[in-house]
Amino acid sequence: MITPGQLAKRAEFYHQLGQLTGAGIPIITAFQQALRHPPALAYRRHLAEALADLEAGFTLAETLRRRNWLPEFDLTLIEAAERSGRLDLCFRSLGEFYAERAQMLRRMLGELAYPAALLHFAVFIFPFAQFFLTGDWKRYLMQTVLVLLPLYAVVGLLVLALQSRHGERWRAFMESVLDVVPVVGTARRNLALARLCAALEGLLNAGISIVEGWEVAAAASGSPRLRRMVAGWRAEVEAGRSPAELVTASGTFPDLFASEYAAGEVSGRLEESLGRLHRYYQEEGTRKLHAAAQWTPRLIYLAIVLMIAHRIVSFYAGYFRQIGEVLEF
Repeated sequence: MITPGQLAKRAEFYHQLGQLTGAGIPIITAFQQALRHPPALAYRRHLAEALADLEAGFTLAETLRRRNWLPEFDLTLIEAAERSGRLDLCFRSLGEFYAERAQMLRRMLGELAYPAALLHFAVFIFPFAQFFLTGDWKRYLMQTVLVLLPLYAVVGLLVLALQSRHGERWRAFMESVLDVVPVVGTARRNLALARLCAALEGLLNAGISIVEGWEVAAAASGSPRLRRMVAGWRAEVEAGRSPAELVTASGTFPDLFASEYAAGEVSGRLEESLGRLHRYYQEEGTRKLHAAAQWTPRLIYLAIVLMIAHRIVSFYAGYFRQIGEVLEF
């Protein structure tokens, strides 16, 4: 479970490294400085271990992969940036990425706070009148706690299901499920393409072959579908087909991506095309996630209000029914 605070600390870590390396400070000295002023205490152990590996002669990419405490997307970009000599730009880009994610998640949780409080108030207040008259604690707890526990269980299972540390099959299943969710599915696909473009651009600038670059970038995208599809391209590329032809024939990539990639491949300016595609899909995916973050709390709030209204109407309907029965009697 990643919290906004954890994302903000990671953004601060990358911003710090970006400023230091951008000023021409060697990576070992940058890690020493980060160790003296870590963004969080949890980073101190990781930084100390990484610093020991760097001083032992390992490259930055080898060091971070040995310790395995950063996401694959981060590792791929850092490895490509280290080979191409653009570590400062990579750190700044990752810092901005995580800062934006932290801000969006913080906004969404803030907007969910009021509907959640309203739901708990409604669950506890409606049975309270009967409890006040009877003093029956057991019945009151059954009418309140037993209503909330299934909701907590559903939320917990959802959070557990969306964790990124599950196996390939489970993540592929969750990807297919989330693809049909309005707005969220499109946002996830756009962000996966943005990560793929960013990783592929960095790898090509670092001199990685196009076949290996595609395979590593697809793995860094976080999409099991893209990774499986690209894994079958090697034989066809070695047989003479270009990646642009495979992108078009796959039917998985949007027309804009296929046409822009093909134009970059033919003109010899593929890195520029990938940069434009990265910015476009990053902006589109972020915009749709912002929309989901704004409307999800509102829809939950509307559902809770409708539930409360139904309970109020049912209460007064029963109340007037009892009055009518008394008058008839």
